[in-house]
Amino acid sequence: MKYIIGIGGVTNGGKTTLTNKLIKTLPNCCVVHQDDFFKKPDHIQVGEDGFKQWDVITALDMEAMTNTIKGWMENPVKFARSHGVALSPVPAVASSEEQVHILIVEGFLLYNYAPLLEAFDKCYYISIPYEDCKRRRSTRQYTVPDPPGLFDGHVWPMYQKHRRQMEDSGLNIEYLDGVKSKEDLYNQVYQDIQNNLLNRL
Repeated sequence: MKYIIGIGGVTNGGKTTLTNKLIKTLPNCCVVHQDDFFKKPDHIQVGEDGFKQWDVITALDMEAMTNTIKGWMENPVKFARSHGVALSPVPAVASSEEQVHILIVEGFLLYNYAPLLEAFDKCYYISIPYEDCKRRRSTRQYTVPDPPGLFDGHVWPMYQKHRRQMEDSGLNIEYLDGVKSKEDLYNQVYQDIQNNLLNRL
């Protein structure tokens, strides 16, 4: 059985932290990070807001990301081995097809790219308030540092715009409170995934 989990949400909401905890405890679990598909800085346009448009879908090579996910869907065992993921041994009474293979797709614009929407079996979205988001963002060290005013002038407005688009898409999304402790958030999602997997067996 193949199962694809989306973990989306606002910048600095805790997506990667949650993903990394789940990878360690879910069986045969691979991950695709949306951040790995950013285009090079010289390919990022400057928008009407005066800032380089890092927080829009065109800043990402979504076609390459979709092809990576398709590669997992076609052969999760091969994908896992090529990414150094240790697979659970197959019981003698079961075939490899009967094993559960999980892919976590993590990123800030997961649910704003139509060709990907049907891939997800379960969609989570982490939200945190403006003040928390701005404070967390200010403590992060990025390869391309944030210029002054980027958060209020570009990052937060784009987040609000894309969230509205996502909410209008009709996708079944479970919203998570990113202010919760990392442990509480992990326990909530882990239990939910386990219940969903049991219901599919």
